[in-house]
Amino acid sequence: MTDKELFFIMKEKLFTAVIGDVLDVLGYRRQFLPQPIKPLVSGTKLAGRAMTVLEADYLDGHGHGPLTAKPFGLMFEALDDLKEDEIYIASGASFEYALWGGLMSTRALQLKAAGAILDGFIRDTDEIKRLGFPTFSRGAYAQDQGVRGKVLDYRVPISVEGVDVQPGDLIFADDEGVLIIPQEAESQAIEDALIKVATENDVSKAIKNGMSTQDAFATFGVM
Repeated sequence: MTDKELFFIMKEKLFTAVIGDVLDVLGYRRQFLPQPIKPLVSGTKLAGRAMTVLEADYLDGHGHGPLTAKPFGLMFEALDDLKEDEIYIASGASFEYALWGGLMSTRALQLKAAGAILDGFIRDTDEIKRLGFPTFSRGAYAQDQGVRGKVLDYRVPISVEGVDVQPGDLIFADDEGVLIIPQEAESQAIEDALIKVATENDVSKAIKNGMSTQDAFATFGVM
């Protein structure tokens, strides 16, 4: 199937818990980003490909590197490079400033990006809500990045508290978590997750008809 078909099926039929369970069975047991990363708007579901962004604390005007006197570093280049159905996912900075805001959301919408996931804070939350741009973060904090941090690079491997994210990895997020699905496992994971959901529906019916949880697990193998 195409990516668009895949993203539609994920958002319509799946949820992070079931794919996470499947990844555990497949041997991928550290795929959820930290629990505090939540949607700005409850009920948001997000599926797309990772456009990775490497951040760092970097006081503007202090140093000898090529980004020293460049506010925000390569942030604008990274933002303008977003492709349709990609997710801007940034990590590497401290929690001293916001990594995303309203104007960035406006540009990302124009580029038809799927959403943004920040291992850090966002600002301009009312504007982002009005725009309807799917955004996940650790919360809101108005302090600006411009003189405190920079984007060092993009479309490079990043890590979020030990969870590796490669450019192009499949990302699925909802109220219960943000899940990174490695490219080499995504086909099997999605196929198994769809089977698991169907089986869990059968388990639910059996329990409603009086079957014990022990018998249900012995019969269906899921719970």
